Amino acid sequence: MLRNTSSGYGRVAIFFHWTMALLIVGMLALGLYMQSLPQTDPATFQLYQLHKSIGFVVLALAVLRLVWRAVNPSPRLPESMTPLERTAAHLGHAGLYGLLFLLPLTGWFMVSASPWGIPTIVFNVLHVPHLPLPEILGDKAQAESLFKMLHAYGAYLMIALTVAHIAAALKHHYIARDNTLKRMLSTSSARASI
Repeated sequence: MLRNTSSGYGRVAIFFHWTMALLIVGMLALGLYMQSLPQTDPATFQLYQLHKSIGFVVLALAVLRLVWRAVNPSPRLPESMTPLERTAAHLGHAGLYGLLFLLPLTGWFMVSASPWGIPTIVFNVLHVPHLPLPEILGDKAQAESLFKMLHAYGAYLMIALTVAHIAAALKHHYIARDNTLKRMLSTSSARASI
C-alpha cells in the first residue's frame, strides 16, 4: 500500500472522523444512561431501538471508512514523534478501528441471542434479521450473557481509548505544537482536498 506523503487529511476523511466521533460519544453516553433505567421504564424500549439503530449506522460508516482509508492512506505522522509515540499512535488507531466493528457486532449478536426475541428495526424503517448463533456458545441465555459482557467491556475500552486519543491530540497541539490536530480540522494542509 502506498503511504500518503501529504501532511493533512481530505474532506472525506475529516467528515468520517468527526461524524463517527460524535456518534460514538453519543452512543457511549446513551449506553451508560440506558444501564441506569429499569427494564420496565416506558422509555427503555425506544432508547434501545435508537441505540441499535445508531449502532448500525456506526457499523456501516466503519466499513465505508475502512474502504476509504484503503484507497486513501493516512498522511505520515509528524517527524518529531518518537518511535514509542508512533507505536502508541498505531496501536491506538488499530484499537479504535477494531472497536468500531466489535461494539456494533457484539450488540447485534447480543440482541440475536436474547431469549426475548425483540426485533431490531433501524429507525423504525428497516428490519434487521437476527444473526445465527454457533451452538458452541450454549443456549440463548448463555450466549446473550457472553455478548453482553463483551459489549460492556468493549464500551469501557472505547471510552479509555477515546480519552487517550483526545489527550494525545491535545498534547500534540499544546505541548508539541505540531499540526497533528490541525490537519484533522482543516484541509488547508492537504494537497488533495477530496
